[in-house]
Amino acid sequence: MKKHLIKVVLSCAVVMGSFSSCKNSSSSKNVSRATGWKINAKEGGFQYNSDFKEQETPPGTVFVEGGTFTKGKVQDDIMHDWNNTPTQQHVQSFYMDETEVTNVMYLEYLDYLKAVYPPDDPKYANIYEGALPDTLVWRNRLGFNETMTNNYLRHPAYAEYPVVGVNWVQATQYAEWRTDRVNEVMLEREGYLADDTKYKVLNGELEGTFSTEAYLNNPESVYGGEIDSLQGKQKKDSINSFAKRSSGVIMPEYRLPTETEWEYAAQALVGTREYNNYRGRKKYPWEGDYTRNGQRVGRGDQLANFKQGKGDYGGIAGWSDDGADITGQVKSYKPNDFGLYDMAGNVNEWVADVYRPIVDDEISDFNYYRGNVFMKKAIGEDGKVEILRDEIVYDTLPNGKIVAINLPGEIKEVAVTEEETYLRTNFDKSDNRGFRDGDPGSSRFFNRFSEEDGDTQKMYDSPKHKVERNEDGEIVRQYDESNYRTSLINNEVRVYKGGSWRDRAYWLDPAQRRYLPQYMATDDIGFRCAMSRVGSKSRSKKTVRHKKAR
Repeated sequence: MKKHLIKVVLSCAVVMGSFSSCKNSSSSKNVSRATGWKINAKEGGFQYNSDFKEQETPPGTVFVEGGTFTKGKVQDDIMHDWNNTPTQQHVQSFYMDETEVTNVMYLEYLDYLKAVYPPDDPKYANIYEGALPDTLVWRNRLGFNETMTNNYLRHPAYAEYPVVGVNWVQATQYAEWRTDRVNEVMLEREGYLADDTKYKVLNGELEGTFSTEAYLNNPESVYGGEIDSLQGKQKKDSINSFAKRSSGVIMPEYRLPTETEWEYAAQALVGTREYNNYRGRKKYPWEGDYTRNGQRVGRGDQLANFKQGKGDYGGIAGWSDDGADITGQVKSYKPNDFGLYDMAGNVNEWVADVYRPIVDDEISDFNYYRGNVFMKKAIGEDGKVEILRDEIVYDTLPNGKIVAINLPGEIKEVAVTEEETYLRTNFDKSDNRGFRDGDPGSSRFFNRFSEEDGDTQKMYDSPKHKVERNEDGEIVRQYDESNYRTSLINNEVRVYKGGSWRDRAYWLDPAQRRYLPQYMATDDIGFRCAMSRVGSKSRSKKTVRHKKAR
């Protein structure tokens, strides 16, 4: 009996010892806690960046820690408008450009397109032309502004001024281009690409270009299929010759900020804990209810560049002057508490959202955004993603401007189908820009709207003009001559915010919102880029430890 008990105890000790051994070995970051297998073993198996700490701050941006705030206007409602009713929203952490995209930043983009896709090549002619800002926005029938028309974009005197004359479509394409250029730098730095590979494209030594999504899904397709000869020191390790998402090297995409992100970043409540500010009663990106500096240093100086009154775009010279009559050089005024410059004044800024008067917070109060069009990667007959080799997808905007939607080397995308949405509860179609807004269920008197020409947007029945180019390249315009259109709102109008050098102080309130068709540009609308943060909400290690302790 005693021998039996001894055997049981010994066997239990052996078992416990084995579990203890497993526990100790799995505590290593390179040993799986699920299987006990090695991670990143030279022999093969599962490869993962177990040394990843946190996302680094992308070039040109500052970190904006997410949180809750009151979205919408609650002060100076002199217009008694109803298009920004206050709602409580929560925003995830993200990164945002500390300034608007400047002329010199945009010129770098144009220079790249001109070098890689020469406009004198008929195949590429519309790529560069489609990206050019509209410099004629400065013209006025009764104003002398030809100096800005000829100089504002390219003259070095305006290098650090915000770029204008860029429509929403062009702004989103700039963000896509910027994503690829930054990720090229990251891959070179981490040894996945040879040094200065990016310059070989500019110098004409390589015919193909780099696309982030193409690299992740089919790396052999980038740089015209010459990626094997362009790999860096990581090529020595055949397992890690190409970076993947799990490598932690590839950054998320640059994009336009959502309206909710932009408004949250402009309010910058991180610098104050006052109850009224939390409830949405902060009037400007800075503290106080006035546009002039009330602090001892710089007392009386204007805190933004805006129109102070009729015929007054800056004040009396040398006294109450705000330092600019048109746009001003970025960083001319103090940043807000997030470190963001010119979140009020200077230029209005495009945001990603499609405009609607009502924010449907009953559906979403987390990362609210209207404008989702869900796409998927096109798969070829060989089971691989389709890469647009020499094919360029163009779109003719309603004003006749031709823009390139997809460039050579990028992945072809198509809309999701019923096969992907079947039995889903979170979405049931690809295009969700008009979700719950314009359908019968969103209107009390929906039966009064006629379904003309198969139009499903009954509430927002804007004119439906058709503009295209024929085989000879001539613009063919077909105007909607209906007398029953009641709105200019449709799925191609986008929100812009912030107030500008042309606007009164009323429009400097971060909650103010206006809209413009996405193909139009003006001399007082610019943009800045944003990038989502992956991983933890905060970069503060103390915050993380505090949460663990609780």
